[in-house]
Amino acid sequence: MTTSTVLVTGVTGKTGRRLVPLLRAAGHTVREGSRRAATPFDWDDTATWPAALADIDAVYVVLPDLGSASTVDQVRSFARAASAAGVRTAVMVSFPETGGMDTDVVATTEQQFTDAGLALTVLRLRWFNQNFSEDFLTDSVRQGVLRLPAGSGREAFVDADDIAEVALAALTETTRIGRSYDLTGPRSLSFHDIADELSRATGRSIRYEPISTDTYIEEQQATGVPEEFAQMLAALYNQIGTGALDHTSEDIDSVLGRPARDFRDYADATATTGVWTE
Repeated sequence: MTTSTVLVTGVTGKTGRRLVPLLRAAGHTVREGSRRAATPFDWDDTATWPAALADIDAVYVVLPDLGSASTVDQVRSFARAASAAGVRTAVMVSFPETGGMDTDVVATTEQQFTDAGLALTVLRLRWFNQNFSEDFLTDSVRQGVLRLPAGSGREAFVDADDIAEVALAALTETTRIGRSYDLTGPRSLSFHDIADELSRATGRSIRYEPISTDTYIEEQQATGVPEEFAQMLAALYNQIGTGALDHTSEDIDSVLGRPARDFRDYADATATTGVWTE
């Protein structure tokens, strides 16, 4: 087996922290891309890039502001620095090609890697199952009500463990280079469906209450959430509400040789950890 040295950005995020042990278990060398790493990396500090990119074969790219026009210039500079350092491939976390995001800006951002001469594989992600247990929806599940501006829209929620396994394959298998993968769960679910699954798994009553965007933003701000972040979340829920993400893909099945993890399996396993009763 040929081993590689991989720079993993977003190493403290849901997919990055799962990817690192998978890479190491497979015999690859990992450089953790964070400000506090032994070799620091900071997207906003170009002075950290040369050392972080030295002797790297591939990079796992998680951008903090994908979709922002200013990110295009940042990625252009990073991709050129990576190419100059001898990096051969990049695996980039991105958005679905449909769904209301600024697809032109996203596509232009992705193109910076190929323009710089890197082989690029794109992982197009959906909402993570783990948003309900490791992020901003955890408290809502504990409180028994999901008050969100998503209407009756449906989304093919995807599991972070599946994403990490696909990322491992994309970074280490030459047959995956240059591909674009739409990573979804096996079912499209509404938040009513999600509430039912969580109720069944926890043995508690958890319900979904659709609310307006303005109400959602006001409620989030009342709990101390910054307005800009609340607006961003509201836009993401609205995206689900339009129905633009109501479709599934078999890309996880094709890469991993098994079905994508169902939300029900995630909910059952997570309920046993006690995270929703703390």
